[in-house]
Amino acid sequence: MKSLVRVFLGGIFLFTVITAQAAEGGVGHYTPGSFASFVDVLPDTPSVAVFNYFVYYNGAAGAGRSFPIGAQIASNVKAITYADSPGAFWVTPLKILGANYAAGISLPIESAEVTAQVSLPRGLKIRRSSSVTGLGDIEFWPVALSWSALNKDLHVDFFGGIYAPTGQYQTNQLANLGLGYWTFEPGVLASYLSQKNGFEFTTYLGYDINTENTATHYLSGQQFHVDVTVAQHLPLGKGFLGIGANAFYLQQTTPDSGSGALLGSFEEMTSGIGPVLSYAQEFGKIGVAAEVKWLPQIGVQNTVAGNYIWFKAGVQF
Repeated sequence: MKSLVRVFLGGIFLFTVITAQAAEGGVGHYTPGSFASFVDVLPDTPSVAVFNYFVYYNGAAGAGRSFPIGAQIASNVKAITYADSPGAFWVTPLKILGANYAAGISLPIESAEVTAQVSLPRGLKIRRSSSVTGLGDIEFWPVALSWSALNKDLHVDFFGGIYAPTGQYQTNQLANLGLGYWTFEPGVLASYLSQKNGFEFTTYLGYDINTENTATHYLSGQQFHVDVTVAQHLPLGKGFLGIGANAFYLQQTTPDSGSGALLGSFEEMTSGIGPVLSYAQEFGKIGVAAEVKWLPQIGVQNTVAGNYIWFKAGVQF
């Protein structure tokens, strides 16, 4: 069981069309479920961890909800996104405040289709649809720190994440590969996984601070979000099977602003919960883990409502 908390699949996964966050276009950089369980814990020894995160999202909002998307107002929104994000972390021998220093990067490849009713001058409306495929907004971690305690049952990690506006962004387009602005996300992950009885409790708390989208003069509000996973890990073959649940909550803490904020403050909240299934095993000194989960949104405000399906896999060398 000790090896489980050392297996890392880390890295926030990005997808950048209509998802769970509010702000401009009903979207933000953080995706619920990105950091949520033991598989997201940094290794506690110098090593390299490579990972691949895949997420599928299908969401919609009725005609009664309007969204500012690319300098236009849209309603009756439907969105389907697929995003695959390979990446890596390097945990170095360098110690800072008693923690291992690490750095990492995640490169999202996305495909999305968005359909909505767009408002035109003189009160006219038209149904439009657009789709995109390509590189999204890259996330990198210039600073990450990893501590362990309680005979390595407890891990606490700090992540200093930065999302760069590398994905293509165009105004008057429903689907975009990027958001058109930077996001700075400090976050703390705490994970307890007992080597004796296999019980896991993991939580991640993050706070997103956004810069202005200069193409639309829209400043998306700041967001607080938390993910929690409770699971039981049982021996299966030469590894361990984890069965549990993942819950998430996101609340916008400051209003949207700027001359492009056509709907005003547009503050948002979303929450959800769903089942999680994981498996981890060691092959010599190489740790391998995988996780699949379904996270339906059960509460939304100023955002679309739908379902996330995640698949995570990674290897620690």
